[in-house]
Amino acid sequence: MNDQNNIHLKLKERVDIALEIGESHYREFKSGLQGRGGGKTPRGVSDIKRDIAKTLVAFANADGGELFVGIEDDGSISGLPHPDEDIKQILAAPKDCVHPDTPVPLKRASVIDYDGRKIVHFSVNKGSEFVHLTSKGECFRRHDMASEPTASEKITFDRAEKASREYDGQIVDLAAITDLDLDLLQSVAREISKSISPEKLLQYLDLAEFDGTALKLRKAALLLFAKKSSKWHPRSQVRILKVRGTEEKTGTDFNVTEIGEANGNIFQLIEGSWDLLRPHLADTRFSSNGLFRTQTIYPEMACREALINAITHRDYSNEGRGIEVKIFDDRLQIENPGELLSPISLDKIKSLSGVHLSRNAHVARVLRETDYIRELGEGIKRIFDLMKNNDLIEPDLESSNGRFRITLYYKHVYSKEEQRWLDNFTELNLSREQKTVARLGIDSRLVSAKEIFDSVGIVDERIYRELVESMRALGILENAITRNQVTQQAKKYGGMRKAVPRYRVCVPANQPNGQLRFEADDSEYAGVYVGNIPLNATAADIQKVLSKFGEIVDIRIPQSPYGNDNRGYCFVEFDRKLQANNALNSSTPVSLKGRNLLIRPDKSR
Repeated sequence: MNDQNNIHLKLKERVDIALEIGESHYREFKSGLQGRGGGKTPRGVSDIKRDIAKTLVAFANADGGELFVGIEDDGSISGLPHPDEDIKQILAAPKDCVHPDTPVPLKRASVIDYDGRKIVHFSVNKGSEFVHLTSKGECFRRHDMASEPTASEKITFDRAEKASREYDGQIVDLAAITDLDLDLLQSVAREISKSISPEKLLQYLDLAEFDGTALKLRKAALLLFAKKSSKWHPRSQVRILKVRGTEEKTGTDFNVTEIGEANGNIFQLIEGSWDLLRPHLADTRFSSNGLFRTQTIYPEMACREALINAITHRDYSNEGRGIEVKIFDDRLQIENPGELLSPISLDKIKSLSGVHLSRNAHVARVLRETDYIRELGEGIKRIFDLMKNNDLIEPDLESSNGRFRITLYYKHVYSKEEQRWLDNFTELNLSREQKTVARLGIDSRLVSAKEIFDSVGIVDERIYRELVESMRALGILENAITRNQVTQQAKKYGGMRKAVPRYRVCVPANQPNGQLRFEADDSEYAGVYVGNIPLNATAADIQKVLSKFGEIVDIRIPQSPYGNDNRGYCFVEFDRKLQANNALNSSTPVSLKGRNLLIRPDKSR
């Protein structure tokens, strides 16, 4: 670790890592060529400079990022076949084509010789003082993998927020890499790139700078990876509290009990607080025949999303407060230090348009790159969708007095028709999850496994199988078609067996004595995350290149809200865990339309 040549991340290595990871919210490739096929010619310098300004302004107005000019969208190196004088002009784009009153916080502008081809590399930090504009007065902002035109008033900065915005990017002079959990750092490094060292990972993710003699760590590096978090932040913690009743009381009527407290770095907080909270999302209940004893009150995925959102976006500059989770009899509250940033209002969030602005840009980038969070700005939308799908009233959001709070209520909303249908099952005292499945099967409508996963908000396969078996045991769920018929009908659903409607919900009278007469569902669905997919890739494209590992039952491709393209990644479920492991452990790269796909475990379930 003391060899400076091995510590310092070289420019060519930045290109290698960028090619392996692909384009993202923080990274973009631009071509220096124009035309088609073998007849391509160098693009005009003025056009290239305008593209550079637009992209750098968009990065600075969002969370920072890096731009490589001379790399095609498919990751192939085309280089810049321009003369040295043109290259010099291209390097000057941040000065020439960005408005002089709103300069971008440029970190790096350099020429990289990559196997005889020139690539120009720019890197900018997240802006904290200006709304950044091009020299023509245009305002852009990065959203996922696109630089979107944006009204400048939407990015107006409140100077009072500057300290909280800049906190995670500050250099800590007394910190060294030995203060970090190197095993955790190495594990994250392997997820990002198979060949990168921990020291170079820190530089690549902008968590550290090499000053020629040593690495200088940012606070974000310590928040994410510190071995002893309390040394660097006294309130890196999440407290889980149980309130007996629907209101907090004091004095002799005090009704609050501490379930536990998670402490540590951000990765430890996420997993530790989830382990503490998850058992308390379930309630012990007995049906009339005692067959089903527990129910999950809130969709687990919604609760985990809200918890990670609080840990990611809290105001870490407030070192006197941590995150608190309170479990009431009728609701769940998650509260973190830090109101919404000034450009974002509660109305904008509740519109579910995916509005996004990271207070902790360095922290958010790492969690996005490691798939702890998916699309930036989509977390609240997913929580609202999951609550709605489970017939629960929409969450309540509050932002005041230096804190942000989200409240999930255990209160159902049904239409008259749905309520009449569910009245058939009243005597069974169904759980929330069972009611959700029963509602899907209103009037004997057939239900697919995919609908159950998505509507209930299930985190893992085990919960799905327990839910299905519990309803079979009650005699209210049956397989309407056989496993072979599911396979035959899968073609109608893009080859996805999981999407084939197969279950029928039956009113109790149809199944006397709770007798089991159903075909067992012995699937072991296992999902993988697939990144760096072409923006125009379809489910059929994905299936074609991944089906060699085994039978695919489902492909989910999140679509961009700004066009017909996808977001550059998808989620694929195989019929068996062994098949998913084959894809994860493939010794040869899997490519699609010239791009090497990035295959990782699906942490969303």
